[in-house]
Amino acid sequence: MKINWGTAIVIAFSIFISFILYFVIKVQSDSKYDNDLVVEEYYKYDANFGDEMKRVQNAEDLVAKPVISLTTTGVTIVFPDTFVPKNIKGKVSLYRPSNKKLDFEIPISLSDATTLLIPKKSLAGGRWDINMEWQYGGKSYLSKETIYVNL
Repeated sequence: MKINWGTAIVIAFSIFISFILYFVIKVQSDSKYDNDLVVEEYYKYDANFGDEMKRVQNAEDLVAKPVISLTTTGVTIVFPDTFVPKNIKGKVSLYRPSNKKLDFEIPISLSDATTLLIPKKSLAGGRWDINMEWQYGGKSYLSKETIYVNL
């Protein structure tokens, strides 16, 4: 059987399209290739970007800043002694870039001590992005830090 050049081109295009469709379907259906957005409501997040930069600048302008560090017991957030612990309100968001199912938030609730501890057992090994949104004295602040947890 002899195949002319027109038939060969159609066969080649069909094989190529099948090859591409196979990979598109595989990537869309396999959870290993998770392609979620970093932020669910991106445009709403982007509209508040100026406000976020103002809060980051407020945190940078502080003489004594909160310190986020990794210790053997977990992640500690130490506020300066000049702050009254009961007046600090806000939340700490821990974001895992590789798996959004591990993301979680902790409210900042301090009674007498100026230290907040996030236990190491709550954290999987790897990179964590920490966003601490907090208010003190009528001003809003945003502190960001990246840590690497080794188990």
